[in-house]
Amino acid sequence: MKLTEAWSKREEWKRDYVIPTYDRQAAKAQTRKAPVWVHFGAGNIFRAFMASAMDTLLEQGRTDRGIIVCEDFDPELVRRAYVPYDSLSLLVTLKADGTVGKKVVGSVMEAVIETDRMLALFREPSVQMVSFTITEKGYAGPLMRRIAEFCLERYQNGAWPLALVSMDNCARNGEILSNAVKKHARDLVAEGRAEEGFLEYLSDPERITFPWTAIDKITPRPDASVKKLLEQDGFEDTEQIITERHTYTAPFVNSEETEYLVIEDTFPNGRPQLEAAGIWFADRDTVDRFEKMKVGTCLNPLHTALAVFGCLLGYQTIHEEMSDNELKKLVWELGEKEGMPVVIDPGIIRPEDFLKDVLTKRFPNPFMPDTPQRIATDTSQKIPVRYGQTLRSYVSSPDLSLGDLTMIPLVFAGWLRYLLGVDDKGNHMDLSPDPRMEELAGLLGGIRPGQHPVDEKGIDTILRDQSIFSIDLFSCGMATKVKGMFAEMLEGPGAVRRTLQKYCS
Repeated sequence: MKLTEAWSKREEWKRDYVIPTYDRQAAKAQTRKAPVWVHFGAGNIFRAFMASAMDTLLEQGRTDRGIIVCEDFDPELVRRAYVPYDSLSLLVTLKADGTVGKKVVGSVMEAVIETDRMLALFREPSVQMVSFTITEKGYAGPLMRRIAEFCLERYQNGAWPLALVSMDNCARNGEILSNAVKKHARDLVAEGRAEEGFLEYLSDPERITFPWTAIDKITPRPDASVKKLLEQDGFEDTEQIITERHTYTAPFVNSEETEYLVIEDTFPNGRPQLEAAGIWFADRDTVDRFEKMKVGTCLNPLHTALAVFGCLLGYQTIHEEMSDNELKKLVWELGEKEGMPVVIDPGIIRPEDFLKDVLTKRFPNPFMPDTPQRIATDTSQKIPVRYGQTLRSYVSSPDLSLGDLTMIPLVFAGWLRYLLGVDDKGNHMDLSPDPRMEELAGLLGGIRPGQHPVDEKGIDTILRDQSIFSIDLFSCGMATKVKGMFAEMLEGPGAVRRTLQKYCS
């Protein structure tokens, strides 16, 4: 079966593949006539999550229109992964129990790379939202100038209401998008291309909103094992695509089963009924609390812990680490014992349930080829976000003591050991990119595994750095514990493992 044959071969393939039954040609016509959802960023997360959700609404009869996706960064992605397949894709869901779901997604009705067409879409009164998955750095890129210009086009052709929705995995993403668009809007006014009323339009919540969102779904690059599985089925569209801009994709998308998307419910022109596809709508405080729960307690700190020790112990995947007794104990205690006393409860899901899902389904999933080396990237930038909230909460609480923490200082000590670039067997270990790597490596330059540090000034400098830990670890009393654990990890080959056994038995 080819993707473009899915509708005609439904009866033949429906036992193993979910193939929509809605009239896609009619949906295409309605979408072109009166579009409601425009999305920027045609990558894997969009096809696996947003497009799949809209496909569910089409199948349920809750909408008669799909999505129009725009791609500004990598037009080759559209030319190679959308155009040959009529914008269809296959979502392959890799479940923790070993089963695989396969669903044809047909909700993307048009893929756009032409500026004139993008401008025309912004003139359409029917468009309810324009959403984005362009990565955090995209909000500092040239697309934001173009979005401001597109919004000006909408303002000058009716000033219709619209929600601009960042769905990228970064805190306060709506605020980031708002600031970027309004900055360029002010430039347009200063250049004489727009009047002051344009700024008033962008700042009027009755007409333009920038809802905050919190998203969580792992969608790795197309995997060779998935490609092989599909080919064994007789599915033909499995080309592995790598564009000149290093976008990795395919006509299929492989993704984990678990997914969360919480959206601030401020849509001045209406919105699709996405709650019917499992997407949550809430107020801004709830979105923010969900993000803090995920980033500060129930997911990201555990990921960093596994990244650091996974690299030191030679693991290549996260799921392999979850079979390691010490590492499994480390992340369970990090989340349950040390994180839960200060977790921020979003009110729409119990943090305990979210954590259990992470530790029993998501991390152990053997189909998810996520690596500790990837997650270890930029750790110096991640630590204050992932651990700072917990540390500050312990400091401010009259009922809690930083002295009761063991796993968090163990992770910090493990990170210091990681920075030496030598694994637990004593072999050279490549370090993942980090903007402060040269500085940090220089501070630890005289330290070698198997030798007790003669000069600890570099260690002390790092542990006092509030831009890394969000607090001075000396002033709060944690530095002594971190240094002691670090010293234990320096005692020759196998010392990291012995230290883990001591604290995580």
